[in-house]
Amino acid sequence: MSRRAVVIGAGLAGMLAAAVLSGAGVDEVIVLDRDELPDGPEHRRGLPQGRHAHLLMAGGANALEELMPAAHLRKRLLAAGAHEISLAHGMLALTSEGWLRRWRLEGPSMITCSRALLDWVVRSAVLDQAPGVRIRKAAVIGLTGSLDRVTGVRLATPGGDTDLPADFVVDAGGRGTRVVGWLDALGLSGVRERTVDAGLVNATRIYRVPEGAGRFPLTVVQPNPYASRPGRSAMVMPIEGDRWLVSCGGTRGGEPPADPDGFLRYMLALPDPIVGRLVSGAEPLTDVHLSRSTSNVRRYLEKAPHWPEGLTVIGDALGTFNPAYGQGMSVAAFGARALARELGRAELTAPGLGRRVLRGAARAVHAAWSSAISQDVHYPGVRGGRPGTADRVVGAYARRMMRAATGSYPAARAVWDVTSMRTPAVRMFRPDTVLAVLAGSPLPPSTEPPLTRSERELLRRLDRTGR
Repeated sequence: MSRRAVVIGAGLAGMLAAAVLSGAGVDEVIVLDRDELPDGPEHRRGLPQGRHAHLLMAGGANALEELMPAAHLRKRLLAAGAHEISLAHGMLALTSEGWLRRWRLEGPSMITCSRALLDWVVRSAVLDQAPGVRIRKAAVIGLTGSLDRVTGVRLATPGGDTDLPADFVVDAGGRGTRVVGWLDALGLSGVRERTVDAGLVNATRIYRVPEGAGRFPLTVVQPNPYASRPGRSAMVMPIEGDRWLVSCGGTRGGEPPADPDGFLRYMLALPDPIVGRLVSGAEPLTDVHLSRSTSNVRRYLEKAPHWPEGLTVIGDALGTFNPAYGQGMSVAAFGARALARELGRAELTAPGLGRRVLRGAARAVHAAWSSAISQDVHYPGVRGGRPGTADRVVGAYARRMMRAATGSYPAARAVWDVTSMRTPAVRMFRPDTVLAVLAGSPLPPSTEPPLTRSERELLRRLDRTGR
């Protein structure tokens, strides 16, 4: 008997879900998206954060390889111009507790490129390797079926609303999903939602990499959530096409401007002006793009007292996070991995499949959510949350850990393992990690960025600010 699955959303979560469904033997997988998808690595309207910095952490990259081993997605991305950056020695990072040192020892890596390139590479790989998958431009306006079973989706078409039947529906519609309202229309009401909004505004501009600067480390000045003032940050990271993506972020009261001169002044006014100095003489290739779609939003669908068969939800449709923490793409991959795991145990129409996938995806969402809001609640003017006793205790421990990580390799390794999403946050509380945190840094704090001599000379040559 022929089986059909419908996936709402052709972003990263949706395309990975489509690959999983096709690989599990589903005859027809239809991916629905509002946007006309580009033929190449180009920005599209449906991704409000698409122009800004995206980091594919080691945990997420490993999940991609696990989901589509034959596609060799890491190799495809690197061949298309993406960069692989070691957290141990390929990055300059000023944290709230000082500069992280660079170690000759190995650590986890992350992949940097434009979001448009990553989506295009994954989408192309899925369509190449999964012949049963096809993408259709359509606006989903509801679910069909009943409280007991979803039987498909309702589409808005020029000729009127039409129903598309399906044996299974995956909502990977992202931050803008309307799944809570759709479920309410079926009779499932009372789903709890929570928003924690620090008012972050992202401002991003792309530059041509100056001559000789192609190997300069990814450089980031991180915000400080514990300083009782708005968080301000900046990053310059390499992307495909010999370009730098330069992104600033500021929480409520400290937002970056959109005009080019103000953009540069903002970077130079940070606790260390290194990002502004780097790009002060670089050739800009775009205008400054702003985005305010940055709040943390959690939909506790997995806690609903009843769940209809034939439906699951993954990715940003289940929870979205402040993009400053670089978690979204990895969490999307983890949701698709939860789908793959359950389809490896049961057939598409097995009772309870959708709910088991939902609960599996929610575990990764919960971990990322907890990490994001534990910092965002400390910013002035945050809406939807205030730091409680537990937040203050965790915050104090996190600060002490980061202080140790500025000069302790064991502490730094624990931070990398957690931030790269290779291990759960409980890694921070392992006995060996706690001992490293209590011992602190054996090295004095570094007041200057840990540059090599050649990098220092290059920074001096690139700097047009006279500093």
